[in-house]
Amino acid sequence: MGVSFDKIDGAILPNFEIRPAANPTPDQERTAKLADLGFGRIFTDHMAVVRYSQAKGWHDARVESRASFTLDPATAVLHYAQEIFEGLKAYRRDDGGVNLFRPDANARRFRSSAERMAMAPLPEPVFIEAIEQIVRIDRAWIPGGDGSLYLRPFMIANEIFLGVKPSAEYIFAVIASPVGSYFKGGPAPVSIWVSETYTRAAVGGTGAVKCGGNYAASLRAQAEAIEHGCDQVVFLDAVERRYVEELGGMNVFFVFEDGSLSTPPLGTILPGITRDSVITLAKETGAVVREEPYTIDQWRADAASGRLKEAFACGTAAVISPIGKVRSASGDFTISGGAAGPVAMGLRKKLVDIQYGRAADAHNWIRKVL
Repeated sequence: MGVSFDKIDGAILPNFEIRPAANPTPDQERTAKLADLGFGRIFTDHMAVVRYSQAKGWHDARVESRASFTLDPATAVLHYAQEIFEGLKAYRRDDGGVNLFRPDANARRFRSSAERMAMAPLPEPVFIEAIEQIVRIDRAWIPGGDGSLYLRPFMIANEIFLGVKPSAEYIFAVIASPVGSYFKGGPAPVSIWVSETYTRAAVGGTGAVKCGGNYAASLRAQAEAIEHGCDQVVFLDAVERRYVEELGGMNVFFVFEDGSLSTPPLGTILPGITRDSVITLAKETGAVVREEPYTIDQWRADAASGRLKEAFACGTAAVISPIGKVRSASGDFTISGGAAGPVAMGLRKKLVDIQYGRAADAHNWIRKVL
């Protein structure tokens, strides 16, 4: 059963009303779908929804059949882009139970994003309860093996008006999508295009916020990467166009010959939960981890000299993805012959084993839902 949150810090919080779908997907159809998973193309039977208004606060919390929203043409999100989201996964353990990985961190980041976007902050317990309710009611959708249930909490401004001001009404919702392993045949090194034309974020902007506008602004650069035969784009800083910041949807790490790691500092980049977990696990091996600026020229020179042994990207979807080749208008280079390195793959295994309950959780990162 879910935890009931009635009152926290003086605020009355809603309890979820559960309305199971009248016609859930039959088992045989569900099994057929799970046999051929893509990413974010198949969705479960239910969604969680909570509404906000200035008069009522957070209210009308429910789990119900997944359905379309009806939006007036003047709905605020369509014009002023007040929208935020998160991404996390539910993992099926070998004993049949289900784990969530650090949902409290997602809840904190979601609240921080809301505050930066002048949106109503969602209480963290409501965020976590909504996640757990979806996992419970759609647990049959969670794949076994290396699959998982991708969870997408999001919030949109739904006041009907035309005028530049924060909305007075919001919809928070959670939908879910069963996904297979991000890699087919094992993690293969990816190629990266360095964007020298477009930037992702500037100091004082929304780089640290998980909002749709950041991703929309990255799509032209990502298209440019694909045009040059690359898998992903990496952005440089907006001021000097020298310092490596992050990929279109992932943080980046560098591994050096002395065993140390470095990653760009926070501020204009997303504070990734996988990023934070990698830092913790790497330090536990005795490695020095620096959060410091690193230029594209340093990256090129260190790869050529052999000082740089590995580079990898990390995020919820791919966990850890080795970077084999870097391309740009200024020339291409490879890292250690373009092969996946032992540090990246070792950290990936440690992280995945914790997520699926195959290794001890020394940090209390796992929240058992079932």
